[in-house]
Amino acid sequence: LSIFGRSVFVVEAGPRDAALASGDVVQLVQVIDGDTLRVRKDDGGGATVRLLGVKAFDAKTAKNDMAEADRAAEEGLRLLADGQALRVLLNNPPRDRHGRTLANLYVGDDDLGLTLVSRGHALVYTVYPFAQLQAYRQAQAGARAARLGLWADPTAAERADALAREWSRAAP
Repeated sequence: LSIFGRSVFVVEAGPRDAALASGDVVQLVQVIDGDTLRVRKDDGGGATVRLLGVKAFDAKTAKNDMAEADRAAEEGLRLLADGQALRVLLNNPPRDRHGRTLANLYVGDDDLGLTLVSRGHALVYTVYPFAQLQAYRQAQAGARAARLGLWADPTAAERADALAREWSRAAP
């Protein structure tokens, strides 16, 4: 669109997120970052899902030295989810304060969040307790001991430890 000789881009608001239910099967549309993705139901309805219990470094807000860890998390999530049928297990409450669906996503019996943590691509987000917290903590300890993913980088590991301390103070 051109107005007064200048190009103007019109951005239409997207459709409201489709309601997801536990047991729904969805497909990956887009990896937004290492812990958030956009999915689509068979009927075409889409939703933004924030993986429950994990936090990946965000290159957009974190220091630049975390960008590599963020890209690894994004790519890890993309490789795990792309072309796969993803089964939804909703959290209670089912949405976060940003309106994103809070859920675990599974490929078969494999929990995507747990897989990301076990490969060192994401941290266990401990501010809000969840049913699988202990399994996630064990997976993180294993990744750390094996120096996988972010745990191989001393700067990233130091930042992860600082976040863990911050989250333990913020936990209810």
